[in-house]
Amino acid sequence: MTEQTQNQSTEEQVEKSENIEQTTPTIESLQEEISALQAQLKDEQLRALAAKQNIERRHAEELQNAHKFAGTAFAKEMLPIKDFLEMALQDTSGNFDALKMGVEMTLKQLVNAFNAVHITEINPIGQAFDPNLHQAMRTEENDSVEPNTVIAVMQKGYTLNDRILRPALVATSIAKS
Repeated sequence: MTEQTQNQSTEEQVEKSENIEQTTPTIESLQEEISALQAQLKDEQLRALAAKQNIERRHAEELQNAHKFAGTAFAKEMLPIKDFLEMALQDTSGNFDALKMGVEMTLKQLVNAFNAVHITEINPIGQAFDPNLHQAMRTEENDSVEPNTVIAVMQKGYTLNDRILRPALVATSIAKS
């Protein structure tokens, strides 16, 4: 090897060692970096905690409002019916047919209101008795239908979104002895 090549090689080695020394972090710089990362982590944790608390608070408020205003749709449907009933009570004309027509219109409005909020009438005549939907008030001997068939409804039952509001009060058939 020539002297010039050796000098270049030595210079390259010195340059490399200087670069290594420059790129090798000192304990102080590593501690500063650790401190900065710890501060960043703490900040991110605090932000995540604040975001979680905000979500929980909003959820609690929404839940409270849902409970507080759950009947709003039903109440809006009922207001015109109340108005019609009040008008009927104020009528002093003595015209029974007009009063009857007003009551029929009010009933139609009530049925529409029930449909709007998913209240469904239970009409079990001719159906098998179901203790989940019906409450038997009496039994009657009847050979024209199967035993335990609903033959009369004393009070209609209602469901709200397939949940029982009130069971139907019914009479059921039994076989003649």
